[in-house]
Amino acid sequence: MATLRITTVLTLLFLTGCSSTYYSAMEKLGYAKRDLLVSRVESAQKSQEQTKEQFRSALEQFRSVVQFDGGKLEERYESLRTELERSEDQANKVRERIAAVENVADALFREWKNELDDYHSAALRRDSEKKLDTTQDRYAQLLRAMKKAESKLDPVLNPLRDQVLFLKHNLNARAVSSLQSELGQVETNVDVLVADLENSIREADQFINELRREDSSL
Repeated sequence: MATLRITTVLTLLFLTGCSSTYYSAMEKLGYAKRDLLVSRVESAQKSQEQTKEQFRSALEQFRSVVQFDGGKLEERYESLRTELERSEDQANKVRERIAAVENVADALFREWKNELDDYHSAALRRDSEKKLDTTQDRYAQLLRAMKKAESKLDPVLNPLRDQVLFLKHNLNARAVSSLQSELGQVETNVDVLVADLENSIREADQFINELRREDSSL
């Protein structure tokens, strides 16, 4: 119960913007910023995996609607609307996880850079600065991949939103038929999103593995 209360307080501190207080409290509990960065990259990676599967599911549901050939159209519409809502929720999670990664990475690199002036040994300072530069370069590559995937979320969501809204007020076979021309573009957008998500997931794997190898060599 005490652990739950501590976790809740720390989460509230982070969510309300008291990042420095949050990280100080976490470090007292034995969680360094470097460890938190790895944990948050893993969390972002997991959300991207889930998003990939969710958008594929939404695409399949859209196909079932536009290729409608009988049955209860209302039920298919409701299923598509549900898939859209789930996709929007999952997209928001991706954005939140990436923002959390950026937050802790900025704090880590700022602290690391500031502490370079604390060295008395010029050799150790150079070694630490070199590792900082290398880690920042790897992180920048990861963040570019994450941001690229994130930028492809709305190009998929917006057409789906439009189509769900259109069907809401035009729930008939003719209206469904008019959406068939949209299927190809939706498929393309989903394929591009999935490819970028998979690339971001691979970049996350590489980043995490390199950080862990570096830690094990210390």
